[in-house]
Amino acid sequence: MYEFILAIHNIIRWVALVLLIVTTVSAFIGWLGKREWAERDRKFGVFTTIALDTQLLLGLILYFFLSPLTKTALQDFGAVMGIADLRFYVLEHALFMILAVILAHVGSALAKKAPDSKAKFMRAAIFYGLALLLVLLGIPWGRPILPGLG
Repeated sequence: MYEFILAIHNIIRWVALVLLIVTTVSAFIGWLGKREWAERDRKFGVFTTIALDTQLLLGLILYFFLSPLTKTALQDFGAVMGIADLRFYVLEHALFMILAVILAHVGSALAKKAPDSKAKFMRAAIFYGLALLLVLLGIPWGRPILPGLG
């Protein structure tokens, strides 16, 4: 079960990353290009947050129930802090991703409440941009691009 959930989590990271990049770039283009907020802009945000939420759910399942790495690490958390690779998975990856999901949701909510298109795009660009930065910092780039492909 662990390998299956990890493989799904690994695959969906690319969907979430691509959606987050598209949403962020679209928001910056809208903000700087002075275009009107459209239904597609809202949908980009919705699909992005759904993908991030799915990733978070899978990550939490792995973290608390399935991962042998975190099960072992949580038994002696202090010792793990001295081992960079373990610290990344047990603390940094989880923290960056949770914060990224929160920022994406805040950006989506603030964009909805903004009074005009410029403000909607500005809020979306800033918060999705920050979420993207955290995702890029938190992705374990040493993992295979797709499971089974090495």
